[in-house]
Amino acid sequence: MSTSWVVLVILAAIAVYAVLLFNRLVKTRQMAKEGWSGIDVQLKRRADLVPNLVETVKGYAAHESALFEEIARLRSEVGRLDSGDVTHRGQLEGLLSGVLGRLLALAEAYPDLKASDNFLDLQASLVEIEDEIQMSRRYYNGAARNLNVIAQSFPSNLIARIFSFDSREYFEIDAVDRKVPEVSIGG
Repeated sequence: MSTSWVVLVILAAIAVYAVLLFNRLVKTRQMAKEGWSGIDVQLKRRADLVPNLVETVKGYAAHESALFEEIARLRSEVGRLDSGDVTHRGQLEGLLSGVLGRLLALAEAYPDLKASDNFLDLQASLVEIEDEIQMSRRYYNGAARNLNVIAQSFPSNLIARIFSFDSREYFEIDAVDRKVPEVSIGG
C-alpha cells in the first residue's frame, strides 16, 4: 500500500511541475506578444509621422525626389507585411530608419528648413519615437529570449513541444543597415 502512495505522490509532483512549466510558458509567450505589440505601436506612430515630415522637407528640397520616392516605397512595403513577420519587418524598418536619417540630414543643407518650427517639431517627435522603438525592441527581444530559453531547455521543452510553444525571432537590424547614412545634396 505504501508503494502506491509513493507512486501517487510522484505522479502528483510531476503533474504540478508540468502545470507550473506550462504557466511559465504562457506567461513568457504573453510577455513576448506584449513586447511585439509595443514595437508595432511605435512603428505605426513613426509611419504616421513620416508623411508630414516628407511634405515639410519637400517644400524646401523639392529636387530630392529620389529620396522621397524611396521613403514612399519602403512605407508601402512595410504596410503590406504580415505584422508577425519579425525578420522581414526588422529589415525593412532598418532600411526606413536609414532613409529617414538621410532625410533629416538634408536639413543641414537647407538653413530655412533647419529653422522651420514645423520641421523642428517633427524632428523632435521622430527622435522620441525612435527612442521608444529602441526601448520596445529591447523589451521584446528580452521577452523573446526568455521564451526561447524556456521553450528550448529540458524538461520545459517537452511541455513546450506538446502545447506548441514556438520560439520567437529577435527584432534586429542587419549590420548593413547600421551604417551611418551618406547624404549627397543635389543642386
